[in-house]
Amino acid sequence: MFNKLHKNESGITALETAIILIAFIVVAAVFAFTILSAGSASTEKGQQAINAGLEQVQSSMTIKGDVIGTGLAGNVDNVVFTMALVSGGEPVNLDSAAASRVVIMSYRDGTQFVNDLNYVVAWVGSNDGDVLLEGNELAEVTVSLAGLTTPLGPNTNFTFEIKPPTGAVLKIERDTPAAIEAVMDLN
Repeated sequence: MFNKLHKNESGITALETAIILIAFIVVAAVFAFTILSAGSASTEKGQQAINAGLEQVQSSMTIKGDVIGTGLAGNVDNVVFTMALVSGGEPVNLDSAAASRVVIMSYRDGTQFVNDLNYVVAWVGSNDGDVLLEGNELAEVTVSLAGLTTPLGPNTNFTFEIKPPTGAVLKIERDTPAAIEAVMDLN
């Protein structure tokens, strides 16, 4: 009879199976927690990347009205245009002083590329007295073409690129007329 007690081990086998099953459940729970934690961190990083990408591709400024060229002696000396913020756009610093300038004006035509041209800003209508282009404000920008190696003459296709510190580059592409006048609409 004593031998029969030691030979019947069916209760121990059930207990071992239960322990192994509980161990599998604990390990699965740890893996599930790890995967969910990594997934939420990944989702957060993805959302940050999407927001940063949208900020870079959305232009915060737009051109309002015509692009005007002024010139003498057969060349365009200045290009004048009015800028405004797009709806919901973030304010843009239009300080034109060379030391504190953050918006860069670039010029390109078939023969040259000039980066960081000088410009002057005059406010049209209401302005709160600072150098920020904000909602419901208009800024008249006069870009000097004195920095060009070859003057902008007649029948020339050219492009301005307005590069704010954040947001997309705003491009203005125009053609000069066959005869340069003192004031002309560049269409």
